[in-house]
Amino acid sequence: DRRLLQPAQVCDILKGVILVICYFMMHYVDYSMMYHLIRGQSVIKLYIIYNMLEVADRLFSSFGQDILDALYWTATEPKERKRAHIGVIPHFFMAVLYVFLHAILIMVQATTLNVAFNSHNKSLLTIMMSNNFVEIKGSVFKKFEKNNLFQMSNSDIKERFTNYVLLLIVCLRNMEQFSWNPDHLWVLFPDVCMVVASEIAVDIVKHAFITKFNDITADVYSEYRASLAFDLVSSRQKNAYTDYSDSVSRRMGFIPLPLAVLLIRVVTSSIKVQGVLAYVCVVLFYCGLISLKVLNSIVLLGKSCQYVKEAKMEEKLFNPILTATPGKSSGKQQGMFKSNQGISTDENGSTSVTNQPVHQKENAPSFLLTSNADQFLTTPDGEEKDISQDSSELKHRSSKKDLLEIDRFTICGNRID
Repeated sequence: DRRLLQPAQVCDILKGVILVICYFMMHYVDYSMMYHLIRGQSVIKLYIIYNMLEVADRLFSSFGQDILDALYWTATEPKERKRAHIGVIPHFFMAVLYVFLHAILIMVQATTLNVAFNSHNKSLLTIMMSNNFVEIKGSVFKKFEKNNLFQMSNSDIKERFTNYVLLLIVCLRNMEQFSWNPDHLWVLFPDVCMVVASEIAVDIVKHAFITKFNDITADVYSEYRASLAFDLVSSRQKNAYTDYSDSVSRRMGFIPLPLAVLLIRVVTSSIKVQGVLAYVCVVLFYCGLISLKVLNSIVLLGKSCQYVKEAKMEEKLFNPILTATPGKSSGKQQGMFKSNQGISTDENGSTSVTNQPVHQKENAPSFLLTSNADQFLTTPDGEEKDISQDSSELKHRSSKKDLLEIDRFTICGNRID
């Protein structure tokens, strides 16, 4: 009650300040010099650089999520002394440095893609497109479970959206160089369609063969969709400490801040605003973006509620069940319960780093929280033997793996280990 700002407002202010600071820092990075420096390299060297940038982007995303989580948690946790607020400062500077470096990395990716578009023989673009087909070789002939396939699907969604933003940046830079001549847009259009079509085709072939070789039915994708819908709907059941779609972006490993910084930097440098009428158009465009965001949020929430109802999961939104994890000793349960006393839980049972700590009673029972959504959405892999409804026989069944426990990269936004 004594707070001047709510935790959600504090997180929004921190995001806005980081966005503004990194935007002004990006003005010291010369895009033209970077373009000519990359253009002077050989084709094979650029191909190797592009592959290294993709790996670095995934590493930056995993490491950056932990940095931002630490900042949000330090800024919103209750503090007994005012001196404790000083700990936010080093986390803030680390977050600014991370967003700035990640934005530069994405800029180098966009510049490499721009060089490939503007090359005369299109050899670099062809090599970069063929790199997508290497994914088929690296993933099709491996053993996949349903949880691993869910992780791969989230990674593909994030990768495809990032590629769309990179293509938009390439088109903006090229149109600026040709004084926004609409004829040049039709020159870029076939290459853009070719890149998008190759990405979609590779994903379709990859997932088709993975499901075929691992005996996974296509119905599993409806379970994945219901899982993401449940994350979006469950965040609306309370006063969220971050954006409503933050839980979904964490599940996918997507961090929008570096991409937003780069996109704003490219748009402001490519489009010149002069005169009163131009500023009026900018204000109207901004109001249109806000309206589009509100409309998009309404549509996403409506579709998510529809998917949750189709999956018969709506009762789990209002009746969370606290269950003990089987096979764990009581001593380890008590130790893990004490370690998680400072982390509150949301409706679906998963812990959140942006929630405030709740004071637990001394004689509270020891138990572990499990996510009902993940229990519903995960099914045991392999062939199941016929088992009766007897409770004694159910104990011998293999325990199901939660979707949140498949990978440290996935759970970095929901737990503090």
